[in-house]
Amino acid sequence: MIGRLRGTLLEKQPPWLVIDVGGVGYELEASMTTLLALPAPSEQVQLYTHLTVREDAHLLYGFAREKERALFRALIKVNGIGPKLALAILSGMEEELFIRCVLEDDVKALTRLPGVGKKTAERLVIEMRDRFPHWSQPGLESQDVMTSGSLPMPQDPRQDAEAALISLGYKPTEASRMLSGLEEGLSTEALIKAALTRKLAG
Repeated sequence: MIGRLRGTLLEKQPPWLVIDVGGVGYELEASMTTLLALPAPSEQVQLYTHLTVREDAHLLYGFAREKERALFRALIKVNGIGPKLALAILSGMEEELFIRCVLEDDVKALTRLPGVGKKTAERLVIEMRDRFPHWSQPGLESQDVMTSGSLPMPQDPRQDAEAALISLGYKPTEASRMLSGLEEGLSTEALIKAALTRKLAG
């Protein structure tokens, strides 16, 4: 099991990234929360990881904080929630807000997340409400990734942001609508964050 990686960030193309560790490039999929915390390529990073082994592939997921990984692992234990939907949930809502929504039975807020309908939201509340009391333990406090430098400006940040939102489960027309009217000149990461914030508030 690969539990943590430390190395040089080679590529960052939401929702994917590549980390060079001793000459080996590890490809990981990550939530937008983690991607927003990462520095520019060529900088050093450290990520907590989760490895999923399937018959046709070994898939590696990266997380900026141990608590985010713990929530990911709790989510994929819920009936009908796979890694892709779990990452979409983590991308659309901060861990503490998600926990609060579950504990307060806020099904309506959960249905604003991509791929989460009413039945899925109700299942999340029922199956996860008893899993959070121990989450205040020191071992699960937020721990930031190693970061330095500034985020780069991609060639076409709006197009990249739209592609990233679609990869999270939003329909192309919905992704386009989420980005419409946002300030020009923003980076891909800033556009994604603004779009997700708007969606959650809507």
